[in-house]
Amino acid sequence: MAVPTYTASGSKATTQAKLDTSVFEVEVKNHQLLRQAYDAYLANGRINLAVTKTRGLVRGGGKKPWKQKGTGRARFGSSRNPIWRGGGIVFGPTGQENYTKSVPVASKRLAIRQALSLSNTSGNIVVIEKVTAKDGKTSELAKLLAKLGATRNVLIVVTDKTPELVRAAANLGGVTITSAKYLNVYSTLNADMIVFTTDALKVTTEWLSGGSK
Repeated sequence: MAVPTYTASGSKATTQAKLDTSVFEVEVKNHQLLRQAYDAYLANGRINLAVTKTRGLVRGGGKKPWKQKGTGRARFGSSRNPIWRGGGIVFGPTGQENYTKSVPVASKRLAIRQALSLSNTSGNIVVIEKVTAKDGKTSELAKLLAKLGATRNVLIVVTDKTPELVRAAANLGGVTITSAKYLNVYSTLNADMIVFTTDALKVTTEWLSGGSK
């Protein structure tokens, strides 16, 4: 299937690029697999920031609130008992929780092929000869994307993420740069337009069709 193709300057190319049917025209039967790969990407990027204190970590409470017997009240040894206000937390997060989820490599690649196929069906994939950002100028990259009609969430797939290109895209809201072999379901499904460079398209096709590891 041929897709819109552009030169490095952003003008229409005379010859359109063709997408491999085994990668970009896969029948999407297993929506649960897409959901699994999507959730796994988010879970694997999760950072454990929530930490609560147990009764042994809460400050104070060293003195017994009242004597053991004779008051008519229940016996307590510390005001930092979990059932007291200001006491420790029993089953709160410790910061050591493991939220990662594992997806088999074959399943992950199939999910990416399905996501790319959905984008292709929606007409969200274009190919450009190459994407450059001389001196990391944001304005140049913005003008190039405007010529391609990329106005919202844009995923640019390249072979190498150069520092200049990353710096140029840093100030453009909704623009994400990724290497061809680091494509994922999350970025693919969230992109309103996916811009492949010619070399990146070859690498992605070879990678997802089983030509390389």
